[in-house]
Amino acid sequence: MRLLPLQQRRAIAVRPAPFLQADRSPSWLFPAVLALVLAGCGEKKPPAPQAETEVTAFTVVKKDAPVSFEFVAQTQSSHEVQIRARVAGFLEKRVYREGERVRAGQVLFVMDKKPFEASLQSAKGVLEQQRARLVVAEQNLARVRPLAADNAVSKKDLDDAIGAERSARAALLAAEGEVRTAQLNLSYTTILSPVDGLSGYARKEEGSYVTPGESGFLTYVSQVDPMWINFSVSENELLKWRADIDAGRLRFPKNGEFDVQVVLADGSVFPNRGHINFISPTFSKETGTFLVRTEVANPSAQLRPGQFVRARVNGALRPDAILVPQRAVLQGNKSNYVWVIDKEGKAHERSVEVGEWQGDDWFILRGIDPGERIVVDGAVRVAADRPVKIVEKPVAANGAPASATGVASASGNGAEQAGRPAANKATQ
Repeated sequence: MRLLPLQQRRAIAVRPAPFLQADRSPSWLFPAVLALVLAGCGEKKPPAPQAETEVTAFTVVKKDAPVSFEFVAQTQSSHEVQIRARVAGFLEKRVYREGERVRAGQVLFVMDKKPFEASLQSAKGVLEQQRARLVVAEQNLARVRPLAADNAVSKKDLDDAIGAERSARAALLAAEGEVRTAQLNLSYTTILSPVDGLSGYARKEEGSYVTPGESGFLTYVSQVDPMWINFSVSENELLKWRADIDAGRLRFPKNGEFDVQVVLADGSVFPNRGHINFISPTFSKETGTFLVRTEVANPSAQLRPGQFVRARVNGALRPDAILVPQRAVLQGNKSNYVWVIDKEGKAHERSVEVGEWQGDDWFILRGIDPGERIVVDGAVRVAADRPVKIVEKPVAANGAPASATGVASASGNGAEQAGRPAANKATQ
């Protein structure tokens, strides 16, 4: 490669490039662009309107609200009888069908009667002998008494005749008792049901030898109409009720005339209602509770002994109470709260103190006043100090109309994580 002379290289270095010469812009272009930019930055756009959240609302009121208390309960036969043999002998026949409903006086078992019939016949023979002896003694006394009056016989003869007559009479009474005993023993060989009820399975089969006592236990009959419903009340519950009554927050019916409903395992309500007929005067040392017993008519034997049910005790009243729907109460990090709607239609969070449930509602002890409006459906989508739109129909968490039976639950959004219905938490 041949190098150029030094003077030629310098001339090339100081020569301006062609593209620089071609790209020269007019002097007025830059100030115009700068003015446009500054003018655009100075303009202020109006703020976008805040979107209203659709909710349903509830106006808080005070009213006398009936309350009920529910307890886990168990059914019990009002009269359960153990059927036992009253005499010793062989079991000849079982007459009833196990598990069927029996009537009072119905024959359940029959024992071998022959030995008892023989005993009865012997007792009757002795009875006839004593009657004959009494007749002889009475006739002898009738002859001796006038002779003694005429001093024809000694005083001792009269006393002997009187003693013989009285002894014969006493022997006759004893013989009559033996006959009665033999008749009873014979009657005991036919074993009857003393009550109406459901029969149990037979503990002894035909041909078994039974005796009075533990070995004579044959079966049992459980009376099912009426039926007893037993449940227990804890000391804490009792003390809480007393405190509420003293404070005027609770009122019991006069004379403790509660109305009791029986709720079955499938949630259905037993058609007949009952009343409390016994309250234990003492607490159990093992459980710290006292027993309450309810009597319910059960003519169709729908209830059976030993069932687990729920006893719903009605009749109490909470005066001037505030009830709100459960889904309106949300669970926060520290307490329960509701969304209160102000006069401008904006929602504000308000902490509340809740009491017990009452159906689909919740008693509010403190936090809201009568006349205020709170959010019910759509509460999980409400934000603080944001406007809300009150609609008549329940709305789902995504803004779509919900079914008439309730509100669709939010699915994994941030609002549900921040605050979800407290009723859902309580049921977990």
